Amino acid sequence: MSDLAGPPLWDAVVGDPSLVLDPETARKIAADQQRWTRTWLYPLARPVSRVLALVILVLKRLTPVRWTAHRLMDRLCIWFLRRFVSPQAVELLIRHFVIETNLLNFIVRNCDTDVEPVSLRPTTLAGLGDNAVIEHDINVYVVLAGIGPLVYDAGPDYSGLDVPELDPEPDRFRFMHLDIQTALCLMNLPFAACLTPEEYRRAVHSMRFDDSILAILAEITGDPSFLRWCNGDLSVRVDSNADVPHAVYRHAVICEYAHEHLRRLAARA
Repeated sequence: MSDLAGPPLWDAVVGDPSLVLDPETARKIAADQQRWTRTWLYPLARPVSRVLALVILVLKRLTPVRWTAHRLMDRLCIWFLRRFVSPQAVELLIRHFVIETNLLNFIVRNCDTDVEPVSLRPTTLAGLGDNAVIEHDINVYVVLAGIGPLVYDAGPDYSGLDVPELDPEPDRFRFMHLDIQTALCLMNLPFAACLTPEEYRRAVHSMRFDDSILAILAEITGDPSFLRWCNGDLSVRVDSNADVPHAVYRHAVICEYAHEHLRRLAARA
């Protein structure tokens, strides 16, 4: 008879053999979700963030003057990450920028295209400034709009899937150690306030191309496993009234799945 107490929930989550994550990243994601802020603050921050972001966007659409504050947005977000978000969550956020760049560059290397490789690979918290968030979203559009036919001559080129050492400034004093999902809810507000409604919609819509990227990866590698993580979102349907923090979190996890699967395919190639 099995022990009715059973193993802890998180042991099963991290040990799930179908989980396509490297073990260290899986442990960090699980540990981040076990923070008290994820249990108590996130359920409150999530609906509040969505409502306030919608109010901000409506007010900005009613304003005849379109204004932006990209530099202010960068400064606010970096200050917030340095003082209120756990180093582990910051590391996962920096890592996502590198992971998505690796995925886009894999597509570029294996297609007939004149698109230049994506160069956005921050390794420090400060690297998330200087319009990195905006560039991160635009890169998806540039690559998908510019790729040509797939190249099959010599098989997929699996180079460039490394992740450099990242510095989330773990020794810096922090007032709080928020989890990444609560942090995304709060960061959604300066994004909505400091971008034009059109820029915000473009950023949100970039995540609808996840299914497109997964389909392209499946085509390049000949491995349909990538299609398991498709969400069914249609890239032809534009909608900025979404649960953005939830969508960003899911987007980041899907990118992790795809990247780790590419690394495993590379190891077998």
